[in-house]
Amino acid sequence: MSVDNNGDLSQFSMLDLFRMEADSQTQILTDGLLAMERLKDDASAVESMMRAAHSIKGAAAIVGLEVVVQLAHGMEDAFIGAQNGKLALTPNRVDVLLAGVDLILQLSRLQDAEVDAWLGANGEQIKRTMDSINTIAFLPEPIDFSPPPAPVAAPPAFPIGELPIAPQAAAAVDEAPAAAARQPGHAPMKNAQNFDKLLSLASESRINAHQMHPFIQNMQRFKRNQSSLFSLIEQLHEAISNSSDASLKEKSLLALQKTHPLKQFVLEHIADIEAYERRLLAVSQGMVDEVLTMRMRPFRDGVQHFPRMVRDLSRNLGKDVQLEIIGEDTLVDRDILAKIESPLNHMLRNAIDHGMDPAAERIAVGKPGAGTITLEAKHRAGMLSIEISDDGKGVDLERIRARVIERKMAPAQMAASMSPAELMEFLFLPAFSLKENITEISGRGVGLDIVHETIRSQNGTVRIESELGVGFRTYITLPLTQSIVRALVVDVKGEAYAVPIVQVERVLKVAQTAIHTLESKQFFDFGGEHLGLVSASQVLELGDTDASGAELPVVVIGAGARRYALVVDAIRGEQSLAVQAIDPIFGKMRDISSAALLDNGEPVLILDVPDLLLSIDKLLHEGGLHQLAKSDAAERRKTKRILVVDDSLTVREMERKLLQSRGFLVDIAIDGIDGWNVVRSGEYDLVITDVDMPRMDGIELVTLIKKDLHLHKLPVMIVSYKDRPEDRARGLSAGADYYLTKGSFHDETLLDAVSDLIGDARR
Repeated sequence: MSVDNNGDLSQFSMLDLFRMEADSQTQILTDGLLAMERLKDDASAVESMMRAAHSIKGAAAIVGLEVVVQLAHGMEDAFIGAQNGKLALTPNRVDVLLAGVDLILQLSRLQDAEVDAWLGANGEQIKRTMDSINTIAFLPEPIDFSPPPAPVAAPPAFPIGELPIAPQAAAAVDEAPAAAARQPGHAPMKNAQNFDKLLSLASESRINAHQMHPFIQNMQRFKRNQSSLFSLIEQLHEAISNSSDASLKEKSLLALQKTHPLKQFVLEHIADIEAYERRLLAVSQGMVDEVLTMRMRPFRDGVQHFPRMVRDLSRNLGKDVQLEIIGEDTLVDRDILAKIESPLNHMLRNAIDHGMDPAAERIAVGKPGAGTITLEAKHRAGMLSIEISDDGKGVDLERIRARVIERKMAPAQMAASMSPAELMEFLFLPAFSLKENITEISGRGVGLDIVHETIRSQNGTVRIESELGVGFRTYITLPLTQSIVRALVVDVKGEAYAVPIVQVERVLKVAQTAIHTLESKQFFDFGGEHLGLVSASQVLELGDTDASGAELPVVVIGAGARRYALVVDAIRGEQSLAVQAIDPIFGKMRDISSAALLDNGEPVLILDVPDLLLSIDKLLHEGGLHQLAKSDAAERRKTKRILVVDDSLTVREMERKLLQSRGFLVDIAIDGIDGWNVVRSGEYDLVITDVDMPRMDGIELVTLIKKDLHLHKLPVMIVSYKDRPEDRARGLSAGADYYLTKGSFHDETLLDAVSDLIGDARR
């Protein structure tokens, strides 16, 4: 459906225009009724509802919807009674009026040919609603009012951000041409294609503007070379000035004079080009910003139906809950707004069902009888920040802990040591629920995991907090738009890759000396946590990482137990990238979400971080991670390596630090099996092992080493708590070169023993 430049309405049916008006006016009625229910004497709300009902009545009369005329007329009478103080809009009366609003909205969505059939099928419900509105002052308390069934073939609702929002009928009609052109069908698809094309052109313009910079740099280089040449000409002129040849003097003076306008010409033109570059960058960036603004919608467009949903659901559950929305004017990309509607809906329903108690129970613990849920949206640090908080009973962390143990998701000892943040993460797992009974609202063990995945799919993050007896709080962070993504650009095997900045926790450099090996996996200490190192080139199947430098650049991604340090070749910095979808002919590319062009015109692939984490998990499961710590070979040959094998973290770390303080290179293993695997994969000068360890004890490890054709000459020291003569004899008979008891050794004892066996750290 097209609209000419003059805004001709002749191509729209009257029912189309009525539908547009009904959409906006029923929203005014809904908002006003909810406000009246809360504030009781909101005169402005009554006035706006009277105008809305009157507008609907007139528009319905034009299109011949007599049922809607009668409904609107009855509602108008009720509002007049409320305005004159003759009718109190109690919750049950608001129920009746909202049922009338729903009926009007459903009738407006019907096509001409469907009206009669739908009226016949739902005549009883319609009559009941109309009778109740006409006798609203005499309604019994309470009254059960369910909305009429949805029409079988009702047309789809307008997508988020496409409804004409207008407080008056005239405004709705003024918006009619554009709104109708945005109805579902071919028009929105065409608009989306036009937007993508505009954004692509604006992005190319910005890239072309950035490509002026290297041209200016070349001009600056030319200016410097020119200055050097002019300097030589001046020196030559000075030398010739002492000559007696007048003709030569004249020619040198002429050459010197000709340099002055050339120098001035270059200076002026470089200044002009720089000014042109600044203007071009400003215009191109302005074009990108304006194109993006076309997609931005106020937050209210995606959440305007939530207050009604919260009100109706809480009444169905016998609770009193109201929703406060803050930041309705916050602008959000309409695609993101549509994608987050379902997660927000679930979080609100979850808050009502799980978090809120009936009024009597709230009052008993000193809270107001009416519960409050606050939904706030705002821009923060270039991102969209959404916070959902309630003043309900919160979540009992001990119940989570008990459920984790009950479902054998963690040993009791581990669960007992988990922090509140770690316990809350379990709520995001599929099929994990604290609800004992299954209802239509919640308790099925699904929901929060879908919320988590939906937010992550939009390059966002979600975090939850709770305080028992105080309330529950959800923090959601999302990009303002998916069309432009702020990303960290890195180099991997000579190619540029981008990581959405919202999914980057930290960027740092890790010294080779800080890298340790455990169970054939490499890690470093990150804030008291062992953070695993993973080669980006291996995950992306680009070959081995060149990790020969003293420090490795890493990007920390993921969260909780699935947090890794991705090792890259170099980190270029942050850039704002105009996202370009990859041609569908390629299908879903593993670990890649989309593509873009850098400011210099170079193509870059944007990494799909959730997909990347799955690939890393697979590599870990298969045990195929490459070793990254590859210090200089000559330096490594000069420094002796020791393998420490002990199942005690405390002993292991103490021995490692002692040996490193003397300059040794130290790797560690957590038991005999791990030690046996590690010792065969590297070249060591000494093995220090405990005796009592799971899977394989130290005596067995010593025996295997001494029987191995390639390792039998490797010195082995046993360090054990067992100090009986027979224990010492057993260790030495297995082939150990030294036996030291943990109970008696101190710093110098261990280091002296190592020195006796292999000497100093340097060869």
